[in-house]
Amino acid sequence: MAKPVIAIVGRPNVGKSTLFNKLIGQRLSIVDDTPGVTRDRIYGECEWQNKKAVIIDTGGIEPKSDDVILSQMRRQAQLAIDMANVIILVTDMKAGLVATDMEVAQMLQKSGKPVVLCVNKCDSVGEPPAEFYEFYNLGIGEPFQVSSVHGHGTGDLLDEVFSYLTFDEDDEEEGSVINVALIGKPNVGKSSLINFVTNEERCIVSNIAGTTRDSIDTKIENEYGKFNFIDTAGIRRKSRVDDEIEKYSFLRAKMAIERSDVCVIMIDAEVGYTEQDSKVAGLACEAGKGCIIAVNKWDAIAKDDKTMSEFTKRLKTEFAFMSYAPIVFISAKTGLRIDKLFSLINMAAASNSMRIKTGMLNELLAQATTRVQPPTDKGRRLKIYYMTQASVKPPTFVCFCNRADLFHFSYQRYLENRIRESFGLEGTPIRLVIRERGEK
Repeated sequence: MAKPVIAIVGRPNVGKSTLFNKLIGQRLSIVDDTPGVTRDRIYGECEWQNKKAVIIDTGGIEPKSDDVILSQMRRQAQLAIDMANVIILVTDMKAGLVATDMEVAQMLQKSGKPVVLCVNKCDSVGEPPAEFYEFYNLGIGEPFQVSSVHGHGTGDLLDEVFSYLTFDEDDEEEGSVINVALIGKPNVGKSSLINFVTNEERCIVSNIAGTTRDSIDTKIENEYGKFNFIDTAGIRRKSRVDDEIEKYSFLRAKMAIERSDVCVIMIDAEVGYTEQDSKVAGLACEAGKGCIIAVNKWDAIAKDDKTMSEFTKRLKTEFAFMSYAPIVFISAKTGLRIDKLFSLINMAAASNSMRIKTGMLNELLAQATTRVQPPTDKGRRLKIYYMTQASVKPPTFVCFCNRADLFHFSYQRYLENRIRESFGLEGTPIRLVIRERGEK
């Protein structure tokens, strides 16, 4: 049985994201004084009294706005309301009761779901001020005074929220889930890909660059396995990032790479390769993650029988530093080769976490050194005594030798290629650590 769902809704800038972060115990949603920072639905897990529920942070609802982004934010909030078992309506004590609060409350009453009223920004402890009681006019029950910054009143709020939820005591633990980060420049189609694989309006899609701001987790289960797709904000050149919110978005994207198992580096087929694409790929490579290069919008390209091979040849040259990454040509709009993308994700995740026995490694080492002799310098020859695997994610191998200075990088690359070919380590970087005998 799936965990019950709690949705946090309200007008802009009442502190929904601050409350969301407090309830899940981590800073997942971007918090800023600018209205409309949160746009998509952000998912987290809230635990209270040894019971767990999924909690959704939504963008601020502006019921009468015709703005493209604001109307899509309203649509995202409505989707969260539709799937929720209970709704927390957040209002602002300092601003008082406003007309938009009344409109949002009426919208929630039509949903027929239980609604718990949270009056946020009650930062002083003790009896609430007289203005607090005007929130009874919303007609949705007793308000709870809460300070999402300090955590005051969140216990009483959760007691009320969890009283509406039912839990399956025999809920099975989730199996192994592959965390997949979608990274790339703005407007390459990351959110469109999420929407296609979930078959729902999971993320706001717009031609406006920078529409996605937070890193958005989406759990998917299909015939290929269980996945957690992380949609990230587009990563632009530092010289172009002058907006404070975009700086937060960049940090969230880097954090998404850190907690992923596989990174799908998305490239716009209409624009082609750019220098920024290699920088984005470099972030995933440095983090030691499994990598796949996905060329999106392939359906929009005029093609002949040589287009794909020529494009692949150019990409292999541009991404020479990560030649291990497979290339797939997809369309998030039509679903072209999305099934192949899932297969490659499984392969890259398996390669990234593969462990090889020491005996097999040293058998390979003996064959490799016989085929190509280790380098020499001034009559001294490099001797490699043995090799062992130190860790996974990425696969890291330690070579013990007589002199580390003789271990030329070209011979290291030769050994890496032999390991990759022999054990099928495609889609993952390999780390080779050189140690002299006796060195700790």
